[in-house]
Formats: sequence, structure tokens, C-alpha cells
Amino acid sequence: MSSEEAAAPKEWRGRFYEDFEVGDVFRSRFGRTITRTDNIWFTCLTMNTNPMHFSEPYAAKTRFGQPLVNSAFTLAVVTGLTVPDTSENAAANLAWTDIKLPKPVFEGDTLYAESEILERRESSSNPSVGIVSMRCRGINQRHEVVIEYKRTFMVYKRDAPEVTETFPLTDESWTV
Repeated sequence: MSSEEAAAPKEWRGRFYEDFEVGDVFRSRFGRTITRTDNIWFTCLTMNTNPMHFSEPYAAKTRFGQPLVNSAFTLAVVTGLTVPDTSENAAANLAWTDIKLPKPVFEGDTLYAESEILERRESSSNPSVGIVSMRCRGINQRHEVVIEYKRTFMVYKRDAPEVTETFPLTDESWTV
């Protein structure tokens, strides 16, 4: 690999439809530690009244002995962790399927995401996008898989008018 090939791009615009190949695997750069506040706020925002997520005395009596992180929050965080690698240029999510939660997530756990591209195809109704399907999983700091699912999204092609020249260029000179 030449030094030019190894250099980071000067302008990162995210991946576009043309950048995906079946079999590509992406791992999140960062992990995200889930806090008590995250869990309670998300639970309240979604009006989930299961005390397993916000009542320590209640959760202490369960087989887990402590509050569980709201599973919809787990899905949201792991999906978010996949976005920089896969869908920053998505036009829309089309499906989440086959969601499995093999291990619980607790407050204080740190989640990471891994994604594998399963399919890609041209859109039959919109020439600006392609359709990408992938499987994803969230892995905690104990190396346990806590969530697995498939996600399909519509992603713009590199030359799509919706994603060209998105930075607000200016004619003003620098003043510093």
C-alpha cells in the first residue's frame, strides 16, 4: 500500500452506495457507556412504565438484581454506533428485522457495534439511491453479544444531487 493509499481523506463525506461490497465488515471506532440517566430519560421519553428500567427496589427483586437498560435504547445506541461507517448518507431506513436480545444490558455497560454488509442493489424507483442490507450486533465490554438484528436502508449515490455541495461555502475572507 502506498502512502497515498494509506493517508486519511482530506474531506470525509461518509460512505455512499458505491462504497459498499457484500461481505464488508465495519466496527465502531468508539464504544458508548450507558448511564443511569440515559436509561431513565429514554424510558420516560418513550412512556415505558415498566419499573424494571427505573426502580432499583423493584429491579432488585428480579433475577437480574438491578435495573435493565431499555431494550429500545440498546437498539437505538447500537444503530447510532453503526451510522458513521454505514448510513451517514442514508435517505431513509427501510426495515429492522430479526431483532434478538441474547444478553441483558445494564447501566454502566459500554456497547460497541459490528456490521456486515449482506446485500446491495440499485433502487428500482429512485436513481439517486441504492438499497443496502446488513446485519448488526452490539457487543459489551465483557465481549458478550447483547443485540443482533438486520437493517435495510436507502443510501445516496456519490453524485446524487441531494448530497452534492452540502457545505455552505462563503466568499468572505478569513479575518484571523
